[in-house]
Amino acid sequence: MSEWSEGGPGQAPLPYPYYVDIVTKRYFDGVDIKNMEQVLACFTDDAVLHEVTSDTVHTGKDAIRSMFRKLFADFSQIWHGNFVHTADPQTNAICSQFTVLITPEGTDEELRYENCNRFYLKDDLFHRVYVYMSGENLLKEGDA
Repeated sequence: MSEWSEGGPGQAPLPYPYYVDIVTKRYFDGVDIKNMEQVLACFTDDAVLHEVTSDTVHTGKDAIRSMFRKLFADFSQIWHGNFVHTADPQTNAICSQFTVLITPEGTDEELRYENCNRFYLKDDLFHRVYVYMSGENLLKEGDA
């Protein structure tokens, strides 16, 4: 395989259902039940998660772990659903639109977001993730 690049040549296509499964049943399910190991198992060690609307970048699994640790502590309830996926096996990527319902810790106020993520996989794991949020950035830098 040649040097990896987002959507570049040399990607190894995976079966279409794999993309939907890693996004919904592994990644977002792990986020919703706050299972850190399940979430991190979806990422390469040197993955980058970029929350584009606020230009917040988390580089590497340790930074991504810290970000999720903060998210899990800041919100008592998290739910992702109403998914619409477009997978492109030739570029080893998937774009997912979805609803987020999230409740800040210590409140009963449920926030609703309509988000879109673009996931680029390297082999069979997320290597670059771009997050577009409809509201305030929830994926803030955490303590390492």
